Amino acid sequence: MRKYIYTTLFYCLAIASLQAQQQYNSTIQQFLQSRQTELGLTNQDIADWVINTEYESAAHNLTHIYINQRHAGIEVFNAIGNFAIRDGQVMNMANNLEANLATRANTTTPSISPEQAIQRAALQLNLVVAFGLQEIEHPTAHKWVYSNGGISEIDIPVKLVYQPLEDGQLRLAYDISIDVVGAHNWWSIRVDAVDGTILQRHDWNVSCNFGTCNHPRHAPNRFDFNCSNALLEKSDHINVSPATDEYTVFAIPVESPNHGGRTLLTGPANTVASPFGWHDTNGAVGAEFTNTNGNNVLAQEDQNGNNGTGARPNGGAGLQFNFPLNMNQAPSGYVDAATTNLFYMNNIMHDVWYHYGFDEAGGNFQENNYGRGGAGSDNVLADAQDGSGLNNANFGTPADGGNPRMQMFLWSAPATGNLLNVNSPAGLAGPYVSVAAAIGPAIPTTPITANLALYNDNTAPDVNDACENPTNAAALNGRIVVIRRGSCAFVDKIVRAETAGALAVIMINNVAGAPIAMGGTDPGIGIPSLMISDVDGAALLAAINGGTTVNATIQDPGSFQLDGDFDNGIIAHEYGHGISNRLTGGPAAAGCLGNAEQMGEGWSDWLGLMLTIEPGDQGTDARGIGTYAIGESPSGGGIRPMPYSTNMSVNSATYALSNTSAVPHGVGFVWCTMIWDLSWALIDVYGYDPDLYNGTGGNNIAMHLVMQGMKLQPCSPGFQDGRDGILAADQLLYGGAHECLIWNVFANRGLGFSARQNSTTSATNQVEAFDLPAGIPAMGACLASLPINLKSFDAIAINNEKVNTTWVTSSEEDNDFFTVERSKNGLHFEEVGRVQAVGNSTTEQNYNFTDKNPYNGVSYYRLRQTDKDMSSTYSEVKSVEIKRKEAFVQILPNPNRGRFNLNLDLDTAVSDVEIIVRDIFGKEITRQIHKGVTGFNNFALDISQQPTGTYLVTLKGLNNEFNKTLKMVKH
Repeated sequence: MRKYIYTTLFYCLAIASLQAQQQYNSTIQQFLQSRQTELGLTNQDIADWVINTEYESAAHNLTHIYINQRHAGIEVFNAIGNFAIRDGQVMNMANNLEANLATRANTTTPSISPEQAIQRAALQLNLVVAFGLQEIEHPTAHKWVYSNGGISEIDIPVKLVYQPLEDGQLRLAYDISIDVVGAHNWWSIRVDAVDGTILQRHDWNVSCNFGTCNHPRHAPNRFDFNCSNALLEKSDHINVSPATDEYTVFAIPVESPNHGGRTLLTGPANTVASPFGWHDTNGAVGAEFTNTNGNNVLAQEDQNGNNGTGARPNGGAGLQFNFPLNMNQAPSGYVDAATTNLFYMNNIMHDVWYHYGFDEAGGNFQENNYGRGGAGSDNVLADAQDGSGLNNANFGTPADGGNPRMQMFLWSAPATGNLLNVNSPAGLAGPYVSVAAAIGPAIPTTPITANLALYNDNTAPDVNDACENPTNAAALNGRIVVIRRGSCAFVDKIVRAETAGALAVIMINNVAGAPIAMGGTDPGIGIPSLMISDVDGAALLAAINGGTTVNATIQDPGSFQLDGDFDNGIIAHEYGHGISNRLTGGPAAAGCLGNAEQMGEGWSDWLGLMLTIEPGDQGTDARGIGTYAIGESPSGGGIRPMPYSTNMSVNSATYALSNTSAVPHGVGFVWCTMIWDLSWALIDVYGYDPDLYNGTGGNNIAMHLVMQGMKLQPCSPGFQDGRDGILAADQLLYGGAHECLIWNVFANRGLGFSARQNSTTSATNQVEAFDLPAGIPAMGACLASLPINLKSFDAIAINNEKVNTTWVTSSEEDNDFFTVERSKNGLHFEEVGRVQAVGNSTTEQNYNFTDKNPYNGVSYYRLRQTDKDMSSTYSEVKSVEIKRKEAFVQILPNPNRGRFNLNLDLDTAVSDVEIIVRDIFGKEITRQIHKGVTGFNNFALDISQQPTGTYLVTLKGLNNEFNKTLKMVKH
């Protein structure tokens, strides 16, 4: 039975109970029964299932429910159904449930014990015999935890499950995970509970095979599911003094030292994603650590490869992580700068993607979840300069609550590389890709350090090409001389500079592309020379011509290795494996991307690409992956079969290529090609917004769609599932506004309407097609301008009470109406008013609409224009801030014994007040609606039947007048 995504915007099921669990159970069961024939499931198949994850995505107004199918009370491995629910409606289902369980199951009783299953697994994995195995926990009838037995870095969890097989069998098995001591494997294994054979295995540790990995590694040394969750009393952020922590790093969008220099950043933590900063774990103002340890990541060196406690750079009480960097030495000489960059980039990945759904409830990586849901105690353990491998990187992802580990290795020294290092100014500092000349002496291993001087011969057409004797010879003496490549011989240029007293020559290429090795008949040149690219040279020229003193070092790096900790693209790629593994199938599942056609490598490439788009980039540009680490220039092809580009002559990949591509990297390359195309198609329409956190550009839309698509696709997905997940995300987030564009982008790469993924456990059975669904026009029609010319659109706050929107058209043709839409977060918009259009006009028309009941605080407005044939387009988004007095809310008494009063003082009219009480885990206890009045309101509540503990009490106006959450303690 093929998995598929079932999307509906009209299927409505009433919520029958006030208790959330009962509500969802009832809603889902009714949905399954109503779609039973389409799903191909029997009555028994849908009679026994359990919710394994339930969380709200507030930004999207969705609740995500992940259920696991069971037979005889035993879970079926990866038989997961995903449900997106909004206002009691099943908006989307992604189906990976198994059919005909009763006739396929071999038995309900195991023949071997969990301990015997561990021993059998160790034998078949060629591990040492497990010794001293002891049962530590037996929390439920079908779950155990055993000691590590000397074969695993952590204790060994075991669960009884059913394993579906390709031949249709459903075998009773033990689900075991072994984080192998001294190896690069973290095995998730199903061992037959009857005969002890391994039925299926999947490595949670994803090695990205950038090069040769020739040393073993040790895995994480803890798997702690306990956490101390401090509680945020506000759902967004806390008010703290401006942050003063500093980090000198390769800041995004700079991808690597080849792409730009380091920047000093002050207070870069995002206050929503990391409300207490990057060095907190207790949820109180003030850092707990002055080194590279914090809530989102613990970064430390691991040069001996033992996963122990390595050195962590210390920023002191002021958290000043500004360490020198000279890359013309062994990497151990700059380990503090490397570890700082690794710490920074992990935190950036956490903070940026938090805004697109990878938050606490979604299974992100945090030591303390601040009471926002999900399982804590799972920040990333990031190892810098890890000595257990070479030319590689990896990331291991257990289920929510288990610490992932990132290992960043060193890379072999390139044949040519960073012979030039600019020392100052800070904006230009860093290594530059260069090529040594084939004339004159070799670049010395002893550094040549001096200020740069620009050659000037005062002769057109290029006064800096050294085709004539210098007019500033005195300024060149004792300097590293900069010359532009021109029409005369390289030898003559260098000789003229040497005669003037130059210590060395930097030649700037005058054509686009990588630098070349300068040649000619050497007359006995006595100074070294090298060439850099035209782009790098332009930056140096601008600084020198502007009067800035530029100091640099020329030195042969010899056998110096490169450090992957400075390659932000690779760090983002590795972190991306954690994101896709936690979002696909829900955070409680860790094995949903073990099938052959899964797209994990593609998502990881894309996540890095999206954070390193630079001003002026175009979709047609060639973007290579890992160019720095393998010693290439930024324009190099990278480690993938082709660079990423929307230009089909640069990247010709289509869906059919996945049939002959390596698993998983080649398959992932094809997927990233498609979603990279999608991102640029959206950027072409909506523009690029450099605000990666709250922007509204095409890149932000793409980031929302792809991330939400991961949540909506089924466990063990293929390309069809991924595409349909993105289409479903567009329906739920944007009302299907981009459906035409999305279909066209995928169809252009062979994932059209008739394409078939077939079994996703195979990567050789895909069928490509380039057609579109009925009713979807070609891309040109998707992007065609609608028959209006919108001259302007604006939104202005009036007296902190209402928002007036105005817009002007300079011409209209068959224009039907305008819809004014409003959003609290710039993502999920709702209609607040509709204005009839003139329809046809060749003169300027003025329109306005007043929102008399706007949100308090910052909100976003946009205009949707609809033509008479119902085609539509959107205006740019405008932000407005309303500063009403905050509603005063008080709980008395607090603490209490379950009976308490809520005092609410309002200075604005309110229709109804909704009161929601949840426990510390987010489970809803009661939901009530009361009539509210301007002024003082008092509401009495009683939860005395609930257990003692901490509760969250939320009061909000149903028309968004206010929204407050307080903490209440019941004795």
